[in-house]
Amino acid sequence: MSSSNRIPTYTAEEIQTWLTSHLAELLGVKAEEIDIKAPLDSYGLDSAQGMLLAAKAGKFLGFQLSPLLLWHYPTIELLSQRLAEESQADESEVFEI
Repeated sequence: MSSSNRIPTYTAEEIQTWLTSHLAELLGVKAEEIDIKAPLDSYGLDSAQGMLLAAKAGKFLGFQLSPLLLWHYPTIELLSQRLAEESQADESEVFEI
């Protein structure tokens, strides 16, 4: 069996780091200026930027991400916790065969 089909799993902290750096890049600010507990819309993130961030995060995580997650989990802290749960759930489903 090839391990190349395996979807990597990430911790909430790894996802937080990734989201913080990509949000900072998207907004043209330093990662240190991003507060993981602040609502994403407080950074002036528009719907197009939200969709782009969700698409990039989906590629990073290895599964499709709905942009609606940004509204249901409006901070990097909450979103990364949810995505880590999803990442680990996908991993367990893959290996239940």
